[in-house]
Amino acid sequence: MEALIPVINKLQDVFNTVGSDSIQLPQIVVLGSQSSGKSSVIESVVGRSFLPRGTGIVTRRPLVLQLIYSPLDDRENRSAENGTSNAEEWGRFLHSKKCFTDFDDIRKEIENETERAAGNNKGICPEPINLKIFSTHVVNLTLVDLPGITKVPVGDQPEDIEAQIKDLVLKYIENPNSIILAVTAANTDMATSEALKLAKDVDPDGRRTLAVVTKLDLMDAGTDAIDILCGRVIPVKLGIIGVMNRSQQDIMDQKHIDDQMKDEAAFLQRKYPTLATRNGTPYLAKTLNRLLMHHIRDCLPDLKTRVNIMATQFQSLLNSYGEDVSDKSQTLLQIITKFSSAYCCTIEGTARNIETTELCGGARMGYIFHETFGRTLDSIHPLAGLSKMDILTAIRNATGPRPALFVPEVSFELLVKRQIRRLEEPSLRCVELIHEEMQRIVQHCGNEVQQEMLRFPKLHEKIVDVVTQLLRRRLPHTNVMVENIVAIELAYINTKHPDFHKDAALVPSLLKTDSDPYSQINLGQRRANTPRNHMSPQISSQSAGSQQPQQPPQPNNPQQQYSQVHEQNHVGENSTSSMASTWLSNILPPAPTRPDSIENSTNNTPIHNNIVSPVKPVNLLPDVPANHNPRRLTDKEQKDCDVIEHLIKSYFYIVRKSIQDSVPKAIMHFLVNYVKDNLQSELVTHLYKSDRAETLLNESDHIAVRRKEAADMLKALTRANHIISEIRETHMW
Repeated sequence: MEALIPVINKLQDVFNTVGSDSIQLPQIVVLGSQSSGKSSVIESVVGRSFLPRGTGIVTRRPLVLQLIYSPLDDRENRSAENGTSNAEEWGRFLHSKKCFTDFDDIRKEIENETERAAGNNKGICPEPINLKIFSTHVVNLTLVDLPGITKVPVGDQPEDIEAQIKDLVLKYIENPNSIILAVTAANTDMATSEALKLAKDVDPDGRRTLAVVTKLDLMDAGTDAIDILCGRVIPVKLGIIGVMNRSQQDIMDQKHIDDQMKDEAAFLQRKYPTLATRNGTPYLAKTLNRLLMHHIRDCLPDLKTRVNIMATQFQSLLNSYGEDVSDKSQTLLQIITKFSSAYCCTIEGTARNIETTELCGGARMGYIFHETFGRTLDSIHPLAGLSKMDILTAIRNATGPRPALFVPEVSFELLVKRQIRRLEEPSLRCVELIHEEMQRIVQHCGNEVQQEMLRFPKLHEKIVDVVTQLLRRRLPHTNVMVENIVAIELAYINTKHPDFHKDAALVPSLLKTDSDPYSQINLGQRRANTPRNHMSPQISSQSAGSQQPQQPPQPNNPQQQYSQVHEQNHVGENSTSSMASTWLSNILPPAPTRPDSIENSTNNTPIHNNIVSPVKPVNLLPDVPANHNPRRLTDKEQKDCDVIEHLIKSYFYIVRKSIQDSVPKAIMHFLVNYVKDNLQSELVTHLYKSDRAETLLNESDHIAVRRKEAADMLKALTRANHIISEIRETHMW
């Protein structure tokens, strides 16, 4: 059991060497209000006066004190080189290799270190001072002396000094492996003890709290501390021990601690004879030693588990930093191969570490192809940007000065090409999105590769530059191919396409209406059954066998006369025009002709349900202002527009479907697959075969430092695990 505390001291040395406090070791934390006598208790336990003393706040940095019992035959801690082979006691700081045999020098060193970090005007610093004291008179203990709890800032202390000290104290006493030594002065009310309050907050069961009552000799006359020491006022599970410290006058008179111990024993025998054996500094030291040993025994299994876990973590961390580079050429080639493989695996979706928070690599490309690009094309309406007057204007421009019997083919091609061109911009934008994603993959292509990139920053920059240049060279070729896909569709309007042929077959149904009398009876029957004075002032097309044109009735007013003349510009009257073949006859299936049918009949009576606004009315006569009011389309104009719209929709859907399928294929071939196939060769050409290959593998400074820290920590953890295993085997735990 007695060997447990040296084991913890060795572990403390191990972790102090690497500057780590990630492992919380068992220790005794001395907690109390300012000037409650904490430092005096520690000096009494040590048996020497070595701590800074004075009024107000004196302890301004945590002091981690390791007391190590070192007999004269101790060869582990004693050495002739540092002059400690025959010394009874000496001290050594962690920040200094010097051995101090004069305890006044130890006090001065503590004061200098405190002023260096915390200033010289009452400021505090959370950075601890580590001190080991080897002696033939001490018991093995690890004590932590903390700044006293204060309320009002003094000197250059900040306004939140109370909160700072409280946070510092909680950092140490919240350690479940620590024993709390709550120090309270006997001449104060125990119910107002800040030390006991904080101890109860972090240790409500009291399993690791021991109370110490100081200044028993300073209590008011006629009072004693029997009820306090017996736990009748505030019970403490581990007990309450009373001690008597040196007064400030005794310190100034340099009263020796041995003399103080004799005076303390005499005072206890005189004032508290029944409690003398269970109080005093010697009993306190033995109690602390016993409590710490039992506490170490209870904490050792969890401590070993924690050490093993951290050893595994630091081993993985050290592996991620890699080993020192011996053969730079071989290492460079391995990194290039690893990066190329990781890049391709990220695109193909076969990467070892798959991202779960967002789409990346090939999955993001698929989303761009099928969701972003597909939805964008689907959102483009075939007739977007086309009005009725645009279509009608295109039809009239395609006919020239001659009135047309049928819808001209040129107008359809002109309008459908205009709509197809709208598909080019989203297609090129799709190329840009894929290019951006392939550039982004460089930063997200595997943790192993990323570690290598962090390790060699110059190599990382060069790899990014090579990949960027490769993608930049392929981008114009891909854009040209996508533009050619759209240009191919514009180059030849295939009106014999099977899907378009089926939709074009529905055009005759658009040319027929229920209100058209010529769709059911022949012209002769219509004339025989209809009185002459009831006929509408219209111009009708003649049948194929008619030789003489029918004369329309004379208009009764100028407006009617103008209407007839205007409508004659749209309707042909000779039989040769009605028999001419048009572009629609090339795409429509052959239909049987009826002898009694009227071909190319047109009802030009204006209807009131088809109203459109011209984009910009044209004024043919300079002296006459243009009519800005919407004009009603005639029946023939409406039918012509419906035919063109129907055909544009049909052909646009065919082209859109083709482009939606062809553009992703072109991008995959000209950009994605090309980069995958040529990435490694590009990297080898620009990196491995270059003159700067040696300089690319120069490690960054912080990686080298971190590797050394991880290696030192792993070595310390391995040693700590070995020490714990030995003590467990010795005590059969």
